[in-house]
Amino acid sequence: MGTRKLNILFVASEVVPFAKTGGLADVAGALPKALKALGHNIIVVMPRYYKIDPSKLTKLESPLGVPMGAMGELWAGVYTSTLSGNNVPIYFIDHERYFGRGGLYEDHDGSYEDNGNRFVFFSKAALQLCKMLSFTPDIIHANDWHTAIVPLLAKTRFVHDFANAKSVLTIHNLQHQGHFHKNLMDLMEVGWEHFNAREFESFNGVNLLKGGIMHADAITTVSKKYADEIQTREFGFGLEGHIRAHSEKLFGILNGVDYDEWNPSVDNLIAQKFDVGDMDGKLTCKHDIQRHFNLEVRDDVPLIGFVGRFAEQKGISLIAGIIHGLLDMDIQIVMLGAGEKWAEEFFSDVATHRSNFGLHVGYSDALAHSIEAASDMFLMPSLFEPCGLNQIYSLRYGTLPIVRATGGLDDTIQNFDEDHEHGNGFKFFDATQEALYYTVLWAVNIYKNDKKSFLDMQERAMKQHFGWDDSAKSYEAVYNYILGFEAEKPSV
Repeated sequence: MGTRKLNILFVASEVVPFAKTGGLADVAGALPKALKALGHNIIVVMPRYYKIDPSKLTKLESPLGVPMGAMGELWAGVYTSTLSGNNVPIYFIDHERYFGRGGLYEDHDGSYEDNGNRFVFFSKAALQLCKMLSFTPDIIHANDWHTAIVPLLAKTRFVHDFANAKSVLTIHNLQHQGHFHKNLMDLMEVGWEHFNAREFESFNGVNLLKGGIMHADAITTVSKKYADEIQTREFGFGLEGHIRAHSEKLFGILNGVDYDEWNPSVDNLIAQKFDVGDMDGKLTCKHDIQRHFNLEVRDDVPLIGFVGRFAEQKGISLIAGIIHGLLDMDIQIVMLGAGEKWAEEFFSDVATHRSNFGLHVGYSDALAHSIEAASDMFLMPSLFEPCGLNQIYSLRYGTLPIVRATGGLDDTIQNFDEDHEHGNGFKFFDATQEALYYTVLWAVNIYKNDKKSFLDMQERAMKQHFGWDDSAKSYEAVYNYILGFEAEKPSV
């Protein structure tokens, strides 16, 4: 299947290492490289936010004209670079009015009021760029609400140039849908006939993701479990019925991880490298993080890590509700993250009163690696989790995840079974403080009183593989299916 070379346009609002707020950026930075490794011809397009240094990019000579309805034609500059490791070309749309700001989607006052205009402009610019480069895509791969209009644009406003292209829309997080005033239809230039309940209309406004789901030739999301969950009321955020209506073109493909970056045997950001055959370095990493957070340096105390956003989705309220009860045990907890103000203040207060608790408010890539390497267990009590990456990083570092059984967490973590001695972590099902507390208690008990089972589980975890090579082959199968090269719907 991997012999047919496709031209792929990959459009995303954020891409690692240039700009990131969440998992979308990780996928956009890694999946194109894995697709190129399969032999495909791929280009990536993203905005040139002003946090991205233009001196490290190459500017194209020709400016780009972008039609914006009654606003007329707006002009953009274009920069280019490559994604390191596989030399995938990445292009940056430069427009000061829309992207000359400090944030990607928001600042301290909240979301930018013109986000609809900004990303309709960006979506059109990506298609205009293909024309300028004489790049004719077989596949247009859009991501989340920011670029969800691209499939319909390719079939309407830009159909002359993209008549043979097929489109994929990946949903990384259904909670964010792109709700805007209905006047956005004029700037979209796809025709007001598309403003109806089956397409873009939602509560007399525009829902960009809803329209994208209708018009994409395939919809993917980032784990099999999440593909099922978003068709239910609990996880559908109002679109569950709409997604069920299009379920025949829905595929769940688990994200991969970049093992060039997240691998304790080659990680230069941790105190000492280690691997499954020689775990001595993990203890050195543990001592290093204990010293970093001024915790008691001990081999035998279970160290539990958390790296993530302090947000309701991540179960931060569940952790806050039991943190003092947990810290009354003989354990240590370290947390790295930022987000909701109440959570930052609450955990900062805990850190001043508890000697077995370490906190870093903010984000540090080096510290994230150090916590993964040092911890015995990793906490991810998410209320919902489309895929999740930290639990997969944790497995590679022999850091056993404690997770809620939702989305990608449920797909990747097998619950420890004391009778049959299998599993790679600890799962709970109800989103309650009690369920989380007793699951942590269970994990700590195994660590302290059944060392052999704990070490066996670490070994199983470290030997698992969730690489982008596997994910890319699944996307390739979907591409070939919607292009008509494969008759059978792939069971990815």
